[in-house]
Amino acid sequence: MPFYFHNFSTFVILTINFMEILKGIRNIVFDLGGVLLNINPKRTIEAFGQLGMEQLIGDKGLTYDHAIFYLMEQGKITPDQFRDGVRKLLTNEVTNEQIDLAWTAMLLDFPKIRVELLQKLSHKFDLYLFSNTNAIHVEKYQSIFRNQHGFEVSSLFKKVFHSNEIGYRKPTFESYQEIILLSGIRPEESLFIDDSLPNVEGAIACGLKGFWLQPGEKVEEFFEQYL
Repeated sequence: MPFYFHNFSTFVILTINFMEILKGIRNIVFDLGGVLLNINPKRTIEAFGQLGMEQLIGDKGLTYDHAIFYLMEQGKITPDQFRDGVRKLLTNEVTNEQIDLAWTAMLLDFPKIRVELLQKLSHKFDLYLFSNTNAIHVEKYQSIFRNQHGFEVSSLFKKVFHSNEIGYRKPTFESYQEIILLSGIRPEESLFIDDSLPNVEGAIACGLKGFWLQPGEKVEEFFEQYL
């Protein structure tokens, strides 16, 4: 059963139709990985392991806990600086291509049903994308989408926000304030959907409404009325 958070300190377990949540909502802000884009972070962990990197478990046990990865997601280092930093964590000699292949191995596919959902939702809501990501992943996920569906993923949203481009990662207060400022949305009319509980809590602390997509749940299941 999903949790719908009304404010930062309390939550209510949903027993009503998900459509009730959307009353008064004009904007929906979607997370990317794990919500719209299928991902498998273990593939990247395994790929880097094959290149000689020790497994450093971080957020949700699915990533590496090292400053180089967070600096990349904040846009504070370039892709080449990132690759050079990764090399220092490896025991093997590797090329840029090998690093990029390992780093993007977690990115899988965009199910057609979610693309159709976004297209239909866009007739009723202004849609936004806000992802903790980096330049290498951005190029890759856009390519995956283009190859799958034949058009640009950005066309599905009014605006797209990448952490490496705005300079802040979720769940920092500044990250949500920045997208509110850049998009011009009213927080009380906006629903934020993410598969990370801290990210949802962070959004609610900034005045947005939040919905936590829990493990095993699929976002399209909560919008059946629009499919």
